[in-house]
Amino acid sequence: MELNSSITAVITGGASGLGEATARSLAKRGVKIAIFDLQKDKGEKVAGELGGVFCEVNVTNDESVMEGFKKARAAVGQERILVNCAGTGNAAKTASRDKKTGEIKYFHAKDFDRIIQINLVGTFRCIAMSAAGMLTLGPLAGGERGAIVNTASVAAQDGQIGQAAYTASKAGITGMTLTIARDLSQEGIRVNTILPGIFNTPLLQGAPEQVKQALGAQVPFPPRLGNPSEYASLALEMITNGYFNGECVRLDGSIRMAPR
Repeated sequence: MELNSSITAVITGGASGLGEATARSLAKRGVKIAIFDLQKDKGEKVAGELGGVFCEVNVTNDESVMEGFKKARAAVGQERILVNCAGTGNAAKTASRDKKTGEIKYFHAKDFDRIIQINLVGTFRCIAMSAAGMLTLGPLAGGERGAIVNTASVAAQDGQIGQAAYTASKAGITGMTLTIARDLSQEGIRVNTILPGIFNTPLLQGAPEQVKQALGAQVPFPPRLGNPSEYASLALEMITNGYFNGECVRLDGSIRMAPR
């Protein structure tokens, strides 16, 4: 897909981190931007800087997502690009024993389900609604109607201790990528997924510098945290390269996560 001012992109989680970097990279190429996020102040600031539109969206809610697409399409047009970066995580062992008291506890299913609803179901919800909108568009050169990029994690393949819910949600995203790409292939909509490693996103920016350096040192090469712009670079390749379809690609400096 050729990027220009006739193309619109929706970026979920676009107010910060990987989503913001991708939104900025697309905007530099003339693409009109709509940001879906719950961070209203940050989202409005980024959208304003890019000449785009901010939509306060909760990806776990059908009505919220529908209203987000309605607002975005009214402001900047029907999107041909969707980048799913909205997500979260938690950490808790499946079952554990307190070393001091001996008390046994387990990870509640409601807490597990919360992560699944945000990361996995939220991603699918946005894909399905966006793809339905893309079907209303005529095809571009080569028959292409749109491109979708999802965000999983290296945890999908080597999740660490305490990451059962997060790992399941991200593995679900990788697991559905090829199937959805096949679902949408006859309509000219491509679907790919990025599996980032350890990136310097807002989740880590508040950590002490020595902690970030220690994390970066675990990466074989380059021995540092990933930059959001590097995620954006791969996302743009997936969007612009018309033969890129149905793939899940690690972006991690060749790290393989240890158990903890």
